[in-house]
Amino acid sequence: MSVIMDIADAFERQVRLPWKRNISPAERVWLVVYEPEIERRLRAQLGEFQHRAIKSGHAWVDLDLADVFGEWMAEHEYADAFFAEPELLSGSALEDFDEFVTARLTAALTSEGVDDDTVVAVLGAGALFPFTRASRVIESAESAVRGRLVVFFPGHHSGSNYRLLDARDGWNYRAIPITGGREAL
Repeated sequence: MSVIMDIADAFERQVRLPWKRNISPAERVWLVVYEPEIERRLRAQLGEFQHRAIKSGHAWVDLDLADVFGEWMAEHEYADAFFAEPELLSGSALEDFDEFVTARLTAALTSEGVDDDTVVAVLGAGALFPFTRASRVIESAESAVRGRLVVFFPGHHSGSNYRLLDARDGWNYRAIPITGGREAL
């Protein structure tokens, strides 16, 4: 069986469990953790995850953040200056990016049709690096989670510590990890 199908099986086991309604927003977040090099294969099989969620009685909404930095730059009034002098792209400018991504995620979490039985699946978390931290975006938007927020997370976890792309120190988070039957290192 392929790694993707192992992860899909683990996702299905999680999505089939009864969903508790009286849990904190952080506990409504699931991180599907996988090796970064299988990102394209996982994306090609995303329909498998959607099918399993729907088969388990849950609606599915997905949000792809892969292009979010380019979208933000295209709208930014100082985009030309950032291209001319990339070192200007720091501090408050990147705080604006955090807000942009958080607003995009919050809009998906609160969109029409999303309810307590909906999976909102986020792809493209790796594209946030190095401009912002996935942890910052997730924590900023978690209060808007109604059903479950499922973040496809290319990286590793150990215990409750998550590392996106192994690029930075990890962050300790109470999300439910979903792996392909093996603990990521």
